[in-house]
Amino acid sequence: MDRGTIYNLILTFCLIFAQVLICNHIHIFNVATPFIFIYVIIRLPMTLSTNWLLTWAFILGFIVDIFSDTPGLNSMACLIIAGLKRPVLYLYIPKDDRTRDILPSITNLGLADYAKYMFTLVLIYCLFIFFIEYLSFSNVKIMCMMFLSSSLLTGLLILGIDSLIVSRLE
Repeated sequence: MDRGTIYNLILTFCLIFAQVLICNHIHIFNVATPFIFIYVIIRLPMTLSTNWLLTWAFILGFIVDIFSDTPGLNSMACLIIAGLKRPVLYLYIPKDDRTRDILPSITNLGLADYAKYMFTLVLIYCLFIFFIEYLSFSNVKIMCMMFLSSSLLTGLLILGIDSLIVSRLE
């Protein structure tokens, strides 16, 4: 194993532990909950085959489901964003860059493109998490507040994590 692979595994374990031990217990104003572990899926290289991408996404979601007592909820949402990862990125980058080996980060894509890509995936993840969790339209206002505030909080934390991680690697 090379140094980068070991570093990514350590980062993955740290984010899962942080999600399970800290972030799952944070509910700002009872509406905003951060989901920082999805940064691992967002950051996976675009050269990774679809089978491996879906496998990693399922494993990450399953581990968080086990410790969060949410059977299958995170696994399903992680599989959805893993499946939509390439099409969402291709929305925001030029056609010439689609054949390059892209590792999604602020330095590789630029802040504007990376933020659009990342916030789109975070919005999709949070939409599915809260829609499936409530599975009703009786509290649409509360569900929308939770969806939007959790998406914003998660997106800002992921931007911060990415800026710290990338600056350490380079």
